Amino acid sequence: MALKVSHVGFQSPKLPSFTLPRSSGVRSPRVSMASTVRSTTKEVDTMKKPFSPPREVHIQVTHSMPPEKVEIFKSLNDWAEENILIHLKQVEQCWQPQDFLPEPSSDGFIEEVNELRERAKELPDDYFVCLVGDMITEEALPTYQTMLNTLDGVRDETGASPTSWAIWTRAWTAEENRHGDLLNKYLYLSGRVDMKQVEKTIQYLIGSGMDPRTENSPYLGFIYTSFQERATFISHGNTARHAKEQGDLKLAQICGTIAADERRHETAYTKIVEKLFEIDPDGTILAFEDMMRKKISMPAHLMYDGRDDNLFEHFSAVAQRIGVYTAKDYADILEHLVKRWKIESLTGLSGRGEVAQEYVCTLASRIRRLEERAQSRAKQGPEVAFSWIFDRKVRL
Repeated sequence: MALKVSHVGFQSPKLPSFTLPRSSGVRSPRVSMASTVRSTTKEVDTMKKPFSPPREVHIQVTHSMPPEKVEIFKSLNDWAEENILIHLKQVEQCWQPQDFLPEPSSDGFIEEVNELRERAKELPDDYFVCLVGDMITEEALPTYQTMLNTLDGVRDETGASPTSWAIWTRAWTAEENRHGDLLNKYLYLSGRVDMKQVEKTIQYLIGSGMDPRTENSPYLGFIYTSFQERATFISHGNTARHAKEQGDLKLAQICGTIAADERRHETAYTKIVEKLFEIDPDGTILAFEDMMRKKISMPAHLMYDGRDDNLFEHFSAVAQRIGVYTAKDYADILEHLVKRWKIESLTGLSGRGEVAQEYVCTLASRIRRLEERAQSRAKQGPEVAFSWIFDRKVRL
């Protein structure tokens, strides 16, 4: 976001947060479709370069978890079946996007769409920037399933593995898939956004991937998802509140329903980390410290629309300003997890573990102090054009 804390830019969620340090990644050159190779033949002149993502992170640590810890997760397969899969719903019990949208087979479909569009007219542009940003983040779901399947000891080894960890990943993905579908269809029907620019942003984002710096470690990965699922719950909850304040109760219901899903998923991920603290408190507190020192990055931090090189920062700044997701929320989530996992009462830690414990227990208050100082020095942000809303300008 526009907020700067110790030279680190704050972000919004799916999951939201502070940005990666500037030195952690290098952007690739923009994709150029025309070949620069000189040739006397027309065939070579018209050759196209292979696709390369507009956002790339080149320096990464992989498979940092010791092999013996992989066995911990394999041994927890039965535990996950009894304690984690219960947080999934049967498909027939789940809501579906169509439950909230005009029925296309109905004679009243056009009338229902017109009513939706009339309500959408009352919502301000800055709200739509946040709603589109949240939707695009949800639509990059293939990346998130891929990330979970990089984690050693819990990945879906075959694509249809019967292990509890693999079942969770696939079913979690299936439940999350409804979120982007619902918001995408709503925005399409609203007529308030440039859908082609939105669709390009989704394609760019999925092509670029994400780099949460979880190092193939489920310790890091499940701490990351615990944080991000709560961040998304907060973000969608706040878009629901804003919609209600603007009088669009249907949209408020949509965003609130998605938020409820995110909270249920958060419960599952935090329960996994709670179990890790029970089995391996020292290794888990060190992983928690590691992720917080890196700063939790939103999965959509590589967002790009083909025009704005700083699109994610601009989107995050708007979300910060109107209160959809803020630096205070980041600190609140950290404080919540510290309390949820009973970090302050951990005993028997190593020397390094005690240092990590002290760090994570005091970090939230430090973030709040830095945010207060930043706010006291902050000036009104500039206006920036967003291609998602037909290049209309919104204040950061």
